Amino acid sequence: MAIYKAGTNVVVGTGNAFESEHSPGTEAPYAGIYACVSCGDEIGIAKGHVLPAQNHAQHAPGLGAIRWKCLVYAQQKS
Repeated sequence: MAIYKAGTNVVVGTGNAFESEHSPGTEAPYAGIYACVSCGDEIGIAKGHVLPAQNHAQHAPGLGAIRWKCLVYAQQKS
C-alpha cells in the first residue's frame, strides 16, 4: 500500500487512470505508483517507461498473470 506523510500533498481523484490494468512490457501511461493486482507488489515508474515483466521479484508463479494498476499518479502542470 502506498504511504504518504502529509495529506496536503495528495488529493482523491477519479477517472480512467485508476481503472485500467496494464500488461507487463507496456509503457506506463502515467508517472506514478503502480501495483500488481495479483500479488500487491508496488513500483514507482516514470511515464513512458516499461512496466516490469513476468519475473518481477515479489510475484510467485501460482498467483496468476501480472497486471499493473495505477494507485497514485504524478499530476503534471500544463
